[in-house]
Amino acid sequence: MSADDQDQRIAAFWEAARGHLGLGKLEFVVGTQPADVVAPPTWSFGDDVVLADALLALVLEGRKTATATTLLELEEAGESVPREGDLSIVLDGAGEPRALLRTTQVEVAPFDQVGEDFASAEGEDDGSLGSWRAEHERYWRRVLGDDRFSVDLPVVQERFEVVYPRTSL
Repeated sequence: MSADDQDQRIAAFWEAARGHLGLGKLEFVVGTQPADVVAPPTWSFGDDVVLADALLALVLEGRKTATATTLLELEEAGESVPREGDLSIVLDGAGEPRALLRTTQVEVAPFDQVGEDFASAEGEDDGSLGSWRAEHERYWRRVLGDDRFSVDLPVVQERFEVVYPRTSL
């Protein structure tokens, strides 16, 4: 898909999601503030197509209501820590916009202090803290490198709600 095609699909998705949120056409044309006119940031889960689609499916099923990233990843990407109320559009592995999320809570804590409740909210594997730690350590060692992972690595724990899904994968 070309960048123009993707931009058009994201714009169409955002227009539909805005309608779902009760933001009318007049606000879309004149805007009440920049965030009402410009689509929110887009991103996908994981670091490959398969993981992106698998984790998105958990979100659309209602099983996954949280996600984690390292502070280091955000800093290296030039992104800020999400804030409560932020909106974002999640893409599937093919780059299609699939869900509009609203951040409901953010906490930063060292990897070894992430709790059972958060691990369960991520909805991955068996939902246990042990599984969360094993899988996330494996993932961050892969994407950051073994030498950059540590148990005190700051983890951004973001909880969210789906405010507009496109439910068919």
